[in-house]
Amino acid sequence: MMELSGAILGIAKIIWAPISKCVKYHRSLEEKMMLLHNKLEVVNSRKEDIESRMNVELCLGKQLKKEVQLWLENVQKMNGEVETINQEVGEGKFLSRAHLGKLVIKKIQEVEELHQKGSFNDSLVVDGPDGNRVMLPTAIIVGDTTRRNMDEIWACLMDNDVRKVGVHGIGGVGKTTIMKHIYNQLLIETGKFENAVWITVPKATSVIQLQSKIAHAFQLGLSENESETIRAAKLLAMLRMRKRYVLILDDLWEEFELEEMGIPEPTRDNECKLVLTTRLSDVCVRMGCKKIKVQLLSENETWNLFLEKVGRDLVAPEIETIAKDIAKECGRLPLAIITIARSMKGVVDHCEWRNALEELRVSTSGLNDMGKVYEQLKFSYIHLQDERLRHCLLYCALYPEDFLIGRKELIEHLIAGGVIEGMKNKRAEFDKGHAMLNKLENSCLLESVAEQNKDMKWVKMHDLIRDMALQITSTSPQFLVEAGVCLRNFPNIEKWAENLEKVSLMHNYISEVPSNLSPKCHRLSTLLLSSNHTLTLIPNSFFVHMHALQVLDLSDTGLEILPNSLSGLENLTALLLRGCYRLKYVPSLAKMKVLMKLDFSHSGIKEVPQGMEMLVSLKYLNLYARNLEIIPSGILPKLTSLQFLKIYGASKTLKVKGEEVASLRKLDTFAGQLYDQNDFNAYVRCLQEQGPNNYLIRVGEGNEAIEEEMESFQKEVKFTKCNIGIGEDMVLLLPGDIQTLQIIECHDIISLSSISSLNNASELKTCVLSYCNGIECILQQSSYILLENLESLALRRLCNLCDLFRGERAAPLPPGTFSALKNLSITDCRSVQKLFEVSLLLHLKNLESLDVSVCKQMKEIIATGHEYALGESSNLSSNNDFTISLPQLRYLSLDCLAQLESIYRGTMVCYSLEVIQVFGCPKLKRIPLSLPLIGGQQSPPPKLQRISTSIWEALEWDHPNAKNVLQPLVQSVELIGTQNHIFLR
Repeated sequence: MMELSGAILGIAKIIWAPISKCVKYHRSLEEKMMLLHNKLEVVNSRKEDIESRMNVELCLGKQLKKEVQLWLENVQKMNGEVETINQEVGEGKFLSRAHLGKLVIKKIQEVEELHQKGSFNDSLVVDGPDGNRVMLPTAIIVGDTTRRNMDEIWACLMDNDVRKVGVHGIGGVGKTTIMKHIYNQLLIETGKFENAVWITVPKATSVIQLQSKIAHAFQLGLSENESETIRAAKLLAMLRMRKRYVLILDDLWEEFELEEMGIPEPTRDNECKLVLTTRLSDVCVRMGCKKIKVQLLSENETWNLFLEKVGRDLVAPEIETIAKDIAKECGRLPLAIITIARSMKGVVDHCEWRNALEELRVSTSGLNDMGKVYEQLKFSYIHLQDERLRHCLLYCALYPEDFLIGRKELIEHLIAGGVIEGMKNKRAEFDKGHAMLNKLENSCLLESVAEQNKDMKWVKMHDLIRDMALQITSTSPQFLVEAGVCLRNFPNIEKWAENLEKVSLMHNYISEVPSNLSPKCHRLSTLLLSSNHTLTLIPNSFFVHMHALQVLDLSDTGLEILPNSLSGLENLTALLLRGCYRLKYVPSLAKMKVLMKLDFSHSGIKEVPQGMEMLVSLKYLNLYARNLEIIPSGILPKLTSLQFLKIYGASKTLKVKGEEVASLRKLDTFAGQLYDQNDFNAYVRCLQEQGPNNYLIRVGEGNEAIEEEMESFQKEVKFTKCNIGIGEDMVLLLPGDIQTLQIIECHDIISLSSISSLNNASELKTCVLSYCNGIECILQQSSYILLENLESLALRRLCNLCDLFRGERAAPLPPGTFSALKNLSITDCRSVQKLFEVSLLLHLKNLESLDVSVCKQMKEIIATGHEYALGESSNLSSNNDFTISLPQLRYLSLDCLAQLESIYRGTMVCYSLEVIQVFGCPKLKRIPLSLPLIGGQQSPPPKLQRISTSIWEALEWDHPNAKNVLQPLVQSVELIGTQNHIFLR
């Protein structure tokens, strides 16, 4: 029995031993988990310390020890395993607790071992092999253009005043290639920078991804399980310990705040630089970079690069011409040149070369190898987030290759085609259009072209961008584009697919549309046939099935008659007939209720089409047509949406009623002719709170042409042969916002003072008086007009003008009179003997230009007026030293003044003077110019550039050394003839 009990007890011990262990694991799980977390926290603290040391010790040419890298990876792995155990414990499954308890104890031992292995007392890094500074593979640099781009970028890196550089340009132009060369050069030349870091930014990257790329590139440890903000803070702290590095971000599409990403701002203190490459110049601006645009190659550089890639020995002399044409088709874009050249490498057959050229010219996709190029370019198109910008870019492809597209014309088409939605006025629409084109330019999808010294601006589409756009429009939306290809025959019916949306046949030599052609293009919205000067016939059937047509451009064609089917285009928004100088007949427009733009400028029409009064949506009407004779009364008031109205014809009968123009409450711009001053007064009276913002109004008998291209005017009114003199029935009303006033051949006006409404013309800047025989003075004391904002006054052929001002000599001019005057010009005013009294100079402190010519009796420019300035008892001859100042005067011209004896009897201080011209003044002996003392020596006025005169030798000067001082500025001039025939030797 005792033996049996002992055996049972032994068995029980054997069974209980593992059970008791399981119970122990079960009961102590929470306690062991807490111990595991505590020990792991110690290990993670050591990991952070090691990472901090690592970030300091790592630099160019150093690399992390393998054992350190392995230890960090094991710690990361252990964190993940403990997190998994923690989740299983949290699930609270009873039967698994014993197993988990055993696993936790095992992990505690592993964590302890991991902690011991992390005792790295010596350096964490070792010298890396040369291969650690990996040179990036690069293409050969060809041509001076690329080298200039590289030199400019390198100069910025060496310039301590430039901290951030933005390299931008069209896709495929070579931005990345250039920067790879720069990067490799930085690895070699380590004198200025310790480190160069290259990061290619993924096109659809997140903050987390970019932070990880930056950390990896700098060999920094960064947790994947923390928020963007925490990661940025840690990355920023680590990178702030680094100095003298260049960070290159290649192919950046969106701007970001550097420190929010975790990148310290480059400064003089840290001696760091940031370089980014992008297709978007806006990204450079918003990142605060100095912009450098990578330019396209020259034609010679294009050919050399092509030869480099195709093989110089492989291009036989007999196919060289074809090869050069193929190279030209690549649009000077390095990516396209390299791609096509490689595809032709080894080709020796003439037929294949000719076939390749034909494919490139005819097919929008060209050779199959161009697909890579188009995909690169297409990404920029897809990246345009605004659908309207995409439509705008595709619209540019309707123009011929290499065509300078006028911004104004393009924006007008975009407005008419609905790409730019209707806004409150024309200016707002154009502002929107310019903003859109600027964005496309900044995206390097359009090129900006501007003419120097002129306000003309265009955009241009790179050949490959255009090809890419046409490739897109070969499917949906579908375009038919044969613009500027010397087309003589109209495209046959097979090309007029039913799903066509836009057709451009502009700038060709088409003479007629076939009589039986009636395309069934029910979706066609835009048809551009402009600049086919030989086009004389469009059959009646042509427009029958084009009910969706919105934009029809027939400008600069030889059409005499438009087909009657035009009348059925009820959805037409723009009808453009500019330059149709033979045009005589236009069918009824009555059904075009949504027509917004109608341009007859430079057309041959003699009368307006029938149905004009029905165009209730019309915003733009240009009737600048020389043969137009009359606009029937009653039409204009019905065009209630009109914002722009321009009317001009050679016929003196082409005038409009002022009341009808004033009734157009939405009118923003008006250029045209009213009947007389009474009609103009009626116009002004009918204006309510506000009239047009831009206007050029002719009144009376004048028939001077309006500048044809101008569509923005300076609020100008010109009266010709009108009765605007004295008398209640002749009171002239002027708009309060008038800026330019011209009065021509109005002989009953005595002076400007008789126009009382000038007192309200506070914005008047320019006044011109010509051929007005009744004018004896400009202002009268009895009714002074201040004209305090007037900047330019021109007086021409006023035969009875005697004085600028007339009144009691002791009475001063009211304060502010002529205080803003900059330019004073007097021509052929034969009765004037003196221009003005010296007292007026108090009002002419801003005078910049004084031009007096052909005034036969002019004796004195500035009369001393001693009763004003010097007192009644003053002796004029004894006061020759009286000094006056014209501080802003830059230009003084005196021409053909036969009786002129004196400019001024005292001395004139004119230190802003740049040019003096004196011709045809035989009695003038003295120019009363004060010479400043500079360094104790008499010197010319500091800004004086030129003295042109035919009487230099006869002139006398107050200063004895004046001639020697001024001689270098004198141009020897011979005066031939009697007036304005001047030749410089």
